[in-house]
Amino acid sequence: MKNLSCLLVVFLIGISDVSAQELRCNISISSSKIQGANRNVFRTMQADLYEFMNNRKWTDHVYDIDERIECNIFIQLDEQVSSDEFKGSMTVQLRRPVYGASYETTLLNIKDKDFHVRYVEFQPMEFNETSNSDNLTSLMAYYAYIILGMDYDSFAPEGGTEYFQKAQQIVNNSQNSIYEGWKAYESERNRYWLIENILNRSYSGFRQCIYRYHRLGLDKMGDRLEEGRSEIAESLRLLQRLFRNRPNLYIFPIFFDAKADELVNIFSGSYPDEKNRVLAILNEIDPSNGTKYEKIKEDNTFNLNNE
Repeated sequence: MKNLSCLLVVFLIGISDVSAQELRCNISISSSKIQGANRNVFRTMQADLYEFMNNRKWTDHVYDIDERIECNIFIQLDEQVSSDEFKGSMTVQLRRPVYGASYETTLLNIKDKDFHVRYVEFQPMEFNETSNSDNLTSLMAYYAYIILGMDYDSFAPEGGTEYFQKAQQIVNNSQNSIYEGWKAYESERNRYWLIENILNRSYSGFRQCIYRYHRLGLDKMGDRLEEGRSEIAESLRLLQRLFRNRPNLYIFPIFFDAKADELVNIFSGSYPDEKNRVLAILNEIDPSNGTKYEKIKEDNTFNLNNE
């Protein structure tokens, strides 16, 4: 009987290795600004959030271990409001491998300044899909679906719609929440407006850009450098047309916070006409990074296997 039990454990471990969850999410929590607190609480919180993000099944798809989506979440705790209530910020980063290369591109690099949650050590973390009964799990689930949606959009035209809709449902469920970040009137740059911009059909050029930039652009650059780079340049025209109609959309800083440095690397190895066209687009729709984009005028070769 003992040998049979051992075999069963090995079998179950083997199954878990074959069918992995979707995310490989690294969680970091900094609590250095909170003095006199029990540090074990923050270590337990980090472990619980890691398990919540990585061991929950977020889709109906089957992933291998090496297919899991790489992402990072950094939580900066600034204030302990009460024994189980914390405020701070949360940075979410998403990376995606480029086909046929060792290079990984950043898809998302977003800072959420409205991290305000309750956390009770050793209490089970339960996410309710029909209401915001726990702001911490609702917030984490929201970004899990944003991560999935962005990743799927980069591989297929509007491939992430199902997951963006799930993120939108969390926003809808949170309209009566006492916590900030979920409502339209609170800010022009929060969770409400992020998902509203992504799913708004009038702004579909953004999602078209995500697909064209990554699947038709970066994924081709390993074998067909100039063709892939040209597709990326054309993807920026989609953003330019959108910008001329709605210049203040939240999705613009979201895109360029992730892509500004990469765009410099990609187009500094281009030919003069393409450099000038891309520079004109970037200076129009992302003037805050204008000094950075001046480096495109330099001549540097972008190597997907050495970045």
